[in-house]
Amino acid sequence: MFGESHDLVHEFPEHRERIHELKINDHHFAHLFEQYNEVEHHIHRIEQGIETPEDAYVETLKKQRLHLKDELLAIINRH
Repeated sequence: MFGESHDLVHEFPEHRERIHELKINDHHFAHLFEQYNEVEHHIHRIEQGIETPEDAYVETLKKQRLHLKDELLAIINRH
């Protein structure tokens, strides 16, 4: 949805503490978390009209965000 926050803690508030612990203790999780935040920030700028790329690029970013979110959630659920 336009303008809606998709940061990981907002998406999974029930895992707030686990996300924090993993960011500190799991290098791979921290790296994916950083990538996710970068993609999310870029999408947010596009939704605000700050950037205006091609629709295909926006869809690629959204797919990348979803893939990263799935990977991060899988790690969260394993711990």
